[in-house]
This record gives sequence, structure tokens and C-alpha cells, in this order.
Amino acid sequence: MVFKRLFGSGGIPLEIDTIVPDEPVRPGGRLKGEVVVRAPERDLKIESIRMRLVANASLAHKGDGDGTDDGTTLCYPSASGWFELKKGEERRIPFSERLKWETPPNETRGERLGVSIGVRTEVEAVGVKAATDLDPVRVETLPLHEAVLDAFAAEGYAFESSRVYESTLPRVESHLYLWQGFRLADRRGGEGRAPRVELVFHTNAVGSEIFLRRFREGGDRYWNNKPKALRFVAAHHEAGSRDFGADARAWLEALARLRNDEKGAKDAEDDD
Repeated sequence: MVFKRLFGSGGIPLEIDTIVPDEPVRPGGRLKGEVVVRAPERDLKIESIRMRLVANASLAHKGDGDGTDDGTTLCYPSASGWFELKKGEERRIPFSERLKWETPPNETRGERLGVSIGVRTEVEAVGVKAATDLDPVRVETLPLHEAVLDAFAAEGYAFESSRVYESTLPRVESHLYLWQGFRLADRRGGEGRAPRVELVFHTNAVGSEIFLRRFREGGDRYWNNKPKALRFVAAHHEAGSRDFGADARAWLEALARLRNDEKGAKDAEDDD
């Protein structure tokens, strides 16, 4: 247990530690932990302990990002209301919060995806108001995500990196102001194959809307400024029973046809 000592006005100290189990939780699952607070030198009146689960949307490419912003708030786990701490007393406050289905995973089968997710704990007491550093949280891909990623890997498109964008998808019901792209690189090669593609899962309790597009370099975060995406759907219960290998082949063929249609349309415009 590592306490962080927070100081308020007049040098009044409060020690706090946020404990998150080192085991992954999945979107739609429940994040559990506890906040431990201690008054080392004098009695304290704790007014509130406020928690935020945040994703740092600036981080990209397996953690090699350049973002320093506080990140996008995913949810507010509830920890505490008003209580008093006597000098030397320690109090443990459990918290539990169900993650939204749209929560971006930051690992798949133990491999980190380059998305920073963690809990920031903000404490207000008489004479003390401060926030802790980010306590990391492991969010794992769902079986449906893994089945689709495996199918693309079998077709030669290996996972390369992931990024979370602070914007929304058009014409979908969103509860978080972000979306996550999985970038896959073609290791097989061949005529008509996109060198890189991007998969996006917009997930809810039933399954995922799956978007597939050719990946284009550039930092534009807005959906409509990126290459056109094809849309497909899959249910959670189909993981393990549906032939996603056949789906991946069909989706890649559709993406190639889309590319040819777009080139044909552009050529026709140039002829005019």
C-alpha cells in the first residue's frame, strides 16, 4: 500500500491510497476497488471523495503518445460522502462501478494497446483539496472483439496499434464522447489489398456495430474527415460460433470494391 500525502491550506496533511486490483475488467463489467484515507497528524472532516475513470485520448501507438491532458472522463465511481477522521485513524471506502459498453479496452490477451486508462481520486476536506495521480486500470477486449481481430489476423492483417479519438461516430447512439480505432497492417500483400485498415467497434449490451475503412495517416480526429467506412454488425453470443473468417474475407472484398468504385468515380469526374 502506497499512501500519497496531500497538503491543504496551512500544511494540513491527509494521506490517501486508491487500490485497484491488478486484474482486467471488461466493458460492461464491474470495476471494484477501495479508497484508503488516513489522518496522520490531526482530526479531519472529509467533505467528499470524488473519483473519475479517465482515458487519456492523446496517447497513441502502444503508449508512445505525446498527450499530457487529463483525458476523457468515462464514469464517476462513487466512493464517499461526509465523515470524520480522528488523528491516526484509517478508513477504507469500497467503490464499485459498472463500465459502459463503449469503454475502450487498453489490452487484449495481456498485450497493451497504447491507451492510458486509470482512476483519479479527488478529495475535499476542511483545509484540504487535492487529486491523486492516475491509478492504472486494465480494461480487456471482449470475446467478440478478439474473434474479429483473430479473423483479420488469419487474413494477413495483424494488429499494429490503437488510438482513442475524442469525437463521436455519426448516426449511432453514443454514451461517451470518444471512439477507438484498431489499426491493422497487411503482412501478406497482394494486388488490391489495403496496406493498412482500421477497425472500430461501437459496442452495446447486444453486440457491436463494426466499422472497417482503409487507414490513412494523419491526426484528424473527426470521423467524417477520414476515408469512408463500411458498417457491419455482430452479436456477443456469436463469438465462438460464427465464421468470422468468412466475414473478414467478405468485408475486405467489399472494402476493395469500395476503393475501386471511388477511383472510378474520381476518374469520371476528371474526364468531365
